[in-house]
Amino acid sequence: MEKLNIDYIKEKLKNSYDVKYREIECELGTIFGVFIDDLCDSKFISEYIFEPLMQNKIWTINLEFLKKEVLPANNIGDINSNDEAISHILSGDLVLLFSFANSAIYCEAKGYVHRSVGIPGTENVIKGPREGFTEAFVDNVSLIRRKIKNPDLKFETLILGNKSNTVVVICYIEGVAPRKLVDYIRKKVSNIKLEFILDTNYIEEQLKNKNTAFDTVGTTEKPDVAASKLLEGKIAIIVDGTPFVITAPYFFVDNFQAPDDYYTNKYFANLSRITRVFSFFSASLLSGLYLAFACFHFSLIPTVFAMKFTISRAGVPLPTVIELLVMTFFFQLLREAGIRLPQSIGQSMSIVGALILGDAAVGVGIASQSTVVIVAISSISSFLVPKLYGALAIWNIVIILFSSVLGLPGFYIGFFIFTSHMAGLESCGYPYLFPLGTVENFKFKDLLYRKDLSKISNSVFDKDDYNEKV
Repeated sequence: MEKLNIDYIKEKLKNSYDVKYREIECELGTIFGVFIDDLCDSKFISEYIFEPLMQNKIWTINLEFLKKEVLPANNIGDINSNDEAISHILSGDLVLLFSFANSAIYCEAKGYVHRSVGIPGTENVIKGPREGFTEAFVDNVSLIRRKIKNPDLKFETLILGNKSNTVVVICYIEGVAPRKLVDYIRKKVSNIKLEFILDTNYIEEQLKNKNTAFDTVGTTEKPDVAASKLLEGKIAIIVDGTPFVITAPYFFVDNFQAPDDYYTNKYFANLSRITRVFSFFSASLLSGLYLAFACFHFSLIPTVFAMKFTISRAGVPLPTVIELLVMTFFFQLLREAGIRLPQSIGQSMSIVGALILGDAAVGVGIASQSTVVIVAISSISSFLVPKLYGALAIWNIVIILFSSVLGLPGFYIGFFIFTSHMAGLESCGYPYLFPLGTVENFKFKDLLYRKDLSKISNSVFDKDDYNEKV
């Protein structure tokens, strides 16, 4: 075993005001205590670590006696190297080194300040649980434990990031998650070689498909959503320091499901899902279809609408494709401004800005009324599927460009490339468009149509069936 040295630890942690050192003299020699004041509970250390050590005469070098008879801490373990001692200190543990023995132990004494459980800001619900994940991974694990009281629920811990030493937890239900999926995720995550990991996106980029705007790995801020994904056979990945939890695999149909679909009336939930599907097609295809009709196939527009369109276009000097792209860019600016501004004024600014901008654009002749309506409908539709917004913003422009060159044939080519791109994606070894066009099997049963909760709840395999299939 490596020789444990208090001087080595002091050298490594020098120039850090929050690192505290304490020396306790006993009959056999000196006991050195090292901890970080910001990360530890100082009162706990004083009352339950240092005081018992000072009151008991240490007459033996047997550390098992100290751990069992003297120290009342819940979690105590041995340390075998100086680097391991530093890792425990930086993680919020108290490290005790003994001058009379080449040994050291750590005592769990975490007491750092963290945000309390609150309402998540990115997943609002009308009805259902309101609690959300926090930045502390311990809190996030406990929130999932409260939802799933099952001994098969497993949490595997990894330390990633050569400089940050970030805790990453892989969560799954043994007997429900396919073993090949668990092995795939474990291998991918454990092989990540990065200097630091500060957010889930550092993990996501290693798991999801490259060269695509679609998210093939999901994230959530709600413990009930994460629990439901685990019960479907998926895997959750918790990263210390962020309230977003990764869920994988992530399928295309997941984008049309909302947390409160399972807490409201089934028929209204299905109507909402159908609305989201139509919104997806409106956001991605409506602008390109409008451009193809307006520039190449004017005869296909009904006469009444053609006359109205001609009147609205009168006085607009820009070509329709430029007009459409300019208004799309303006609405994108408004959305970004609404997100980046403080919440109290961001929403009001985006609504008022859209009204003023649309009216002003028509007034000065930059855009026609019909173009403003089409762009507004496309932009609003994209808000109904927020997880697809980035992909829709890019592919909407691609389809507009194809339509501007060839009309309807160009629109069909753009749509074919769009669907072919999605069909070629995978999520952790499973087709992204599952279950469309694939015979690949997965326990995920809740698709576009939400069935009765009793059928959804009973759609997973039991453990015996799992072991037989593996």
